[in-house]
Amino acid sequence: MKSFRTLMGLLVVMGACAAVGYGLSAAARQGGSNGGASGASAAAFPKDVHAETGNRLPLIKREGLNEDGMKLYDAGAAGGGFGPGRIRLYSTPVAVYMSGVNDFLRHKSGLDPRLVELTILVTARENDSEYVWTAHEPPALKAGVQPEVVDVIKNRKPVKGLDEKDSTIIELGRQVMEKHKVSSATAAQALKLFGNQGLVNIVALMGDYSATTMLLNAFDQHVRPADKPLLPIP
Repeated sequence: MKSFRTLMGLLVVMGACAAVGYGLSAAARQGGSNGGASGASAAAFPKDVHAETGNRLPLIKREGLNEDGMKLYDAGAAGGGFGPGRIRLYSTPVAVYMSGVNDFLRHKSGLDPRLVELTILVTARENDSEYVWTAHEPPALKAGVQPEVVDVIKNRKPVKGLDEKDSTIIELGRQVMEKHKVSSATAAQALKLFGNQGLVNIVALMGDYSATTMLLNAFDQHVRPADKPLLPIP
């Protein structure tokens, strides 16, 4: 349990570092070398991006993995070679621990699945992660996040008129990832709505996906050629 709490704290720190990194250099953003090419054919990828993965790492081979790595490889087989799961397999312990934390936060922490997806969208938007957004907008809509709420997050519109929980999570994410500080009013409102543990889980989820977007950006992960990018990158 102690090591688990330590890892959770590390993910939040990683998320904060990721947000700072995005603010320092536009070139580090998902839209950097992606531009409008993300949804184009694999032939449009930059020279250092592999067609079979859409990022800077070649497709990892199952036979080169240990038992834990093979289990994760098989679990993600339907996703092909694209995405953070395949990148993390180059460091199997990272893949194992981060997969466990992600599974806990998304499915076992007690967070409403709708608010889980909303939190992921907020994180993807604030870190301009085209890959994460494109992967999670459809599940968010399916989980009950209304199109108008998706539009507010996607286009960074004011939260006035939204459900109290939705607007609080959006404001929390915008403040912690853009301004690197949360106002007393927003923090008090979030604690009132979600409680101590609930709020820690929400912020940890933001940290988890901020760390994921940092990984994707570092390896210039593009969306699959067959997918239409769903996030406008400024």
